[in-house]
Amino acid sequence: MSLDPVTLLAILGMAAVTYACRIAGPVMAGHLALTGRARAALDAIPPAVLTAVIAPTLLATGWPETLAGALTILAATRLPLFGVIGVGVASVVVLRALAGA
Repeated sequence: MSLDPVTLLAILGMAAVTYACRIAGPVMAGHLALTGRARAALDAIPPAVLTAVIAPTLLATGWPETLAGALTILAATRLPLFGVIGVGVASVVVLRALAGA
Protein backbone atom coordinates (compact mmCIF):
# COMPACT_ATOMS: atom_id res chain seq x y z
CA MET A 1 0.00 0.00 0.00
CA SER A 2 1.38 3.40 -0.92
CA LEU A 3 0.42 6.85 0.24
CA ASP A 4 0.09 9.55 -2.35
CA PRO A 5 2.01 12.68 -1.23
CA VAL A 6 -0.79 14.95 -2.44
CA THR A 7 -3.33 13.01 -0.36
CA LEU A 8 -1.08 13.18 2.68
CA LEU A 9 -0.60 16.92 2.19
CA ALA A 10 -4.38 17.40 1.88
CA ILE A 11 -5.01 15.41 5.08
CA LEU A 12 -2.36 17.35 7.01
CA GLY A 13 -3.70 20.65 5.66
CA MET A 14 -7.25 19.81 6.70
CA ALA A 15 -6.02 18.75 10.13
CA ALA A 16 -4.16 22.05 10.55
CA VAL A 17 -7.17 24.12 9.52
CA THR A 18 -9.47 22.11 11.80
CA TYR A 19 -7.13 22.59 14.73
CA ALA A 20 -6.80 26.30 13.97
CA CYS A 21 -10.59 26.68 13.98
CA ARG A 22 -10.88 24.86 17.29
CA ILE A 23 -8.16 26.90 18.98
CA ALA A 24 -9.34 30.24 17.54
CA GLY A 25 -12.35 30.41 19.87
CA PRO A 26 -10.46 30.36 23.16
CA VAL A 27 -7.69 32.57 21.75
CA MET A 28 -10.09 35.20 20.42
CA ALA A 29 -12.53 35.07 23.37
CA GLY A 30 -10.60 37.63 25.37
CA HIS A 31 -10.39 40.07 22.47
CA LEU A 32 -14.07 40.19 21.53
CA ALA A 33 -16.74 41.98 23.50
CA LEU A 34 -19.98 40.60 22.11
CA THR A 35 -23.25 42.16 23.10
CA GLY A 36 -26.74 42.36 21.72
CA ARG A 37 -27.32 41.08 18.21
CA ALA A 38 -23.76 39.82 17.65
CA ARG A 39 -23.96 37.63 20.76
CA ALA A 40 -27.41 36.37 19.77
CA ALA A 41 -26.16 35.53 16.28
CA LEU A 42 -23.19 33.55 17.59
CA ASP A 43 -25.36 31.78 20.17
CA ALA A 44 -27.66 30.64 17.35
CA ILE A 45 -24.88 28.89 15.39
CA PRO A 46 -24.68 25.56 17.32
CA PRO A 47 -28.41 24.73 17.12
CA ALA A 48 -28.46 25.77 13.45
CA VAL A 49 -25.53 23.49 12.59
CA LEU A 50 -27.05 20.63 14.57
CA THR A 51 -30.35 21.07 12.77
CA ALA A 52 -28.63 21.17 9.39
CA VAL A 53 -26.82 17.92 10.14
CA ILE A 54 -29.73 16.02 11.65
CA ALA A 55 -32.71 17.16 9.55
CA PRO A 56 -31.69 15.38 6.33
CA THR A 57 -31.28 12.11 8.23
CA LEU A 58 -34.69 12.46 9.83
CA LEU A 59 -36.46 13.25 6.60
CA ALA A 60 -34.53 11.19 4.04
CA THR A 61 -34.46 7.85 5.84
CA GLY A 62 -37.28 5.58 6.97
CA TRP A 63 -40.16 6.13 9.32
CA PRO A 64 -38.31 4.83 12.42
CA GLU A 65 -35.77 7.65 12.25
CA THR A 66 -38.43 10.26 11.53
CA LEU A 67 -40.60 9.13 14.44
CA ALA A 68 -37.57 8.87 16.73
CA GLY A 69 -36.63 12.42 15.78
CA ALA A 70 -40.12 13.64 16.63
CA LEU A 71 -39.99 11.86 20.00
CA THR A 72 -36.58 13.35 20.71
CA ILE A 73 -37.78 16.85 19.83
CA LEU A 74 -40.76 16.35 22.16
CA ALA A 75 -38.44 15.11 24.93
CA ALA A 76 -36.23 18.18 24.44
CA THR A 77 -39.08 20.39 25.56
CA ARG A 78 -39.22 18.68 28.97
CA LEU A 79 -35.97 16.85 29.78
CA PRO A 80 -32.34 17.84 30.35
CA LEU A 81 -29.72 17.04 27.71
CA PHE A 82 -28.80 13.55 28.93
CA GLY A 83 -32.46 12.58 29.11
CA VAL A 84 -33.01 13.80 25.57
CA ILE A 85 -30.02 11.80 24.34
CA GLY A 86 -31.35 8.71 26.11
CA VAL A 87 -34.79 9.12 24.59
CA GLY A 88 -33.31 9.65 21.14
CA VAL A 89 -31.03 6.61 21.24
CA ALA A 90 -33.62 4.33 22.83
CA SER A 91 -36.38 5.37 20.45
CA VAL A 92 -34.19 4.78 17.37
CA VAL A 93 -33.17 1.35 18.64
CA VAL A 94 -36.72 0.28 19.52
CA LEU A 95 -38.32 1.67 16.37
CA ARG A 96 -35.68 0.13 14.12
CA ALA A 97 -36.19 -3.21 15.84
CA LEU A 98 -39.95 -2.93 15.34
CA ALA A 99 -39.45 -2.06 11.69
CA GLY A 100 -37.08 -4.98 11.21
CA ALA A 101 -34.28 -2.72 10.01
